[in-house]
Amino acid sequence: MGVKLLADGCAGASSSPALSRVATSAAHGEGSPYFAGWKAYDEDPYDAAANPDGVIQMGLAENQVSIDLLEGYLREHPEAAAWGVAGDGGGDSFRDNALFQDYHGLANFRKAMARFMEKIMGGKATFDPDRIVLTAGATAANELLTFILADPRDALLIPTPYYPGFDRDLRWRTGVNVVPVHCDSANGFQVTAAALQAAHDEAAAAGMRVRGVLITNPSNPLGTTARREALEGILGFVARNDIHLVSDEIYSGSVFAAPDLVSVAELVESSSSRARHRGEDDDGDVGVADRVHVVYSLSKDLGLPGFRVGVVYSRNDAVVAAARRMSSFTLVSSQTHEDAGRRAVRRGVRRRLRRRQPGAPPGAAQPRRGGAGPRRRAVPARQRRAVRVDGHAAAPARRRRRRRDLRRRAEAVGQAAARGEAQRLAGLVVPLLGARLVQGVLREHEPGHPGCCAGEDKPLHGRVVQSNNWEI
Repeated sequence: MGVKLLADGCAGASSSPALSRVATSAAHGEGSPYFAGWKAYDEDPYDAAANPDGVIQMGLAENQVSIDLLEGYLREHPEAAAWGVAGDGGGDSFRDNALFQDYHGLANFRKAMARFMEKIMGGKATFDPDRIVLTAGATAANELLTFILADPRDALLIPTPYYPGFDRDLRWRTGVNVVPVHCDSANGFQVTAAALQAAHDEAAAAGMRVRGVLITNPSNPLGTTARREALEGILGFVARNDIHLVSDEIYSGSVFAAPDLVSVAELVESSSSRARHRGEDDDGDVGVADRVHVVYSLSKDLGLPGFRVGVVYSRNDAVVAAARRMSSFTLVSSQTHEDAGRRAVRRGVRRRLRRRQPGAPPGAAQPRRGGAGPRRRAVPARQRRAVRVDGHAAAPARRRRRRRDLRRRAEAVGQAAARGEAQRLAGLVVPLLGARLVQGVLREHEPGHPGCCAGEDKPLHGRVVQSNNWEI
């Protein structure tokens, strides 16, 4: 005898079957102004020809400077985009790409990623490829670490202002709370011990167990870099409170005008080195090494968000083991594990971004990372001995004056160009927003940001605090 089915409208029928608490929770954060702006753009995108009255997306830090570099590399190296047959000596085969891969990331790619991360850190930190776990982007990496470090109803402390997507990425599926650490513009929004303790006390008063602190360095949305003393203070705080630190460093290869980046990986390595010198364990400083976990991605520095390549790096064996077990849910496509093309793109991207820095005249060399000064073209000794200016042999004093004048002219041209660029951008942005403005914006360098305030030390017009009735 078959099962009797209830017809629509009959007693006992429901409008729809029940879903899980995660599916029906409002913790996804997509009702926020940030995601409301995304929805408005998706429904009515601006196009100069087809839809000139459409919505312009200004809430997205998307670096497109590398796209034509990658296209050029693929044109010059068609073998990178083509598959051979196993055993033909032509590189990766169709079989290598089509069958199951190492869930933790191919060994060669993890080695290349470790070298790349060491390079952008200026060689001040080393990364063990066996401790790198690849994920489908930094979003997946941050959520994965949240699952590992905290239970539902626990809390993570995040300094303000922070990336608005964290409210979705860290809370929705994990059930973990985000508690803001309120920072002050008076000190450049650097994190202080007092602010951390206040947030910790607030969470405890609400019955939450604090399991860690999550920072972005360089900051999103500010673009500032954390000072060494601030990072050391955070490390001391997490050690005293027996919690973890997650450092999201996805912009670490895009630091130019700001002070040199100090990664927590560098601090942990120097701390471990001091501990070994004293004859202690690697994590002798209150177990700091076991508490620090770094997130990285190719999305921002190389402008490849569609490739979905993220990294979890930790010296904590248990965290690495758990991340490996969970990484099967965030696999990286094997087709992105190509090293030579990534190197070519990285070189081209950094060269272009250096040329775009405010205050630099067109074509000017920018200082290399570490303060070694600009690169100079080699000049034959014969030319160095007889430098000529305007057809005459130049005496040393005259040569110095000439160089000083040229340098001043270049600086003036660069400053004028930067002012003009910032003023043109402000002239476009402010009318579009129709915003209420408040004076007092300081110069900042935010990777991927439109950079309204990047060209002047003084405010151009002010800070946007409200647009279309949405508080920002």
